[in-house]
Amino acid sequence: MHTDINALFAALWQDYIQMTPSAAKVHELLGHGKPIINDHIALRTFNIAKVNLAVLAEHFTSLGYVACGDYKFEQKKLIAKHFEHPDATQPKVFISELLVEEFSSALQSTIQGLIAQVDEQATKADNFIYSGRHWTLDSKTYEALLEESEYAAWVAAFGYRANHFTVSINHLEGFDTLESVNDALKQAGFVLNTSGGEIKGSPEVLLEQSSTMADKIAVEFSDATVEIPSCFYEFALRYPKANGELYTGFVAASADKIFESTNAKKA
Repeated sequence: MHTDINALFAALWQDYIQMTPSAAKVHELLGHGKPIINDHIALRTFNIAKVNLAVLAEHFTSLGYVACGDYKFEQKKLIAKHFEHPDATQPKVFISELLVEEFSSALQSTIQGLIAQVDEQATKADNFIYSGRHWTLDSKTYEALLEESEYAAWVAAFGYRANHFTVSINHLEGFDTLESVNDALKQAGFVLNTSGGEIKGSPEVLLEQSSTMADKIAVEFSDATVEIPSCFYEFALRYPKANGELYTGFVAASADKIFESTNAKKA
């Protein structure tokens, strides 16, 4: 396990920009060379004991992160938690897991077969949460998973790494609204996730979010190299609660649509 939060996020970021070449361009466009504050990262996994949400969370709770919210996504058959660090300048962490037992026996046996290839010791290694895929996978198995669950197919193809980073609009110079950020992105040729509208959420629920659609990158399967959606960039604007402090949680209805930024069937 890492002992330095900043080193952990730096390593996650380096892996993420390999998967998401457009992220560097977004940085350039919005940051004008200045540092960009990361609101949160998201990680995905399966609810199988060896690699479940709790296993991933330990990489953060060992550094002082605390569980702060629980979420359920009925349609996508997922649950999630978000974690915060006592030092509010550190990014929040959103970890979700697929409820494997709620899917077909074919999907269940495929996922169990993949996770059986993971070395238990590897899950405790410093680099586990940016170590990628720990199993062999062919393109036909990926396609079969995709038919049932975009999420299952994504984790099978990419393994363990940040699914997205998130620009904190509250800390972004030169932009006051999510609309202005979205307009700048579209003018620069980025494709936004329009599921549920370009902006998910509202000032009333204290959080507005938008995201790019995931980059497409060449992924090597055991039988072929295929271009598939990888990771995306999210943008979050938080509003103050009644006590004046910024809302730090997440809105399940909005997150549900954000998940669709990696949809291969739409891409």
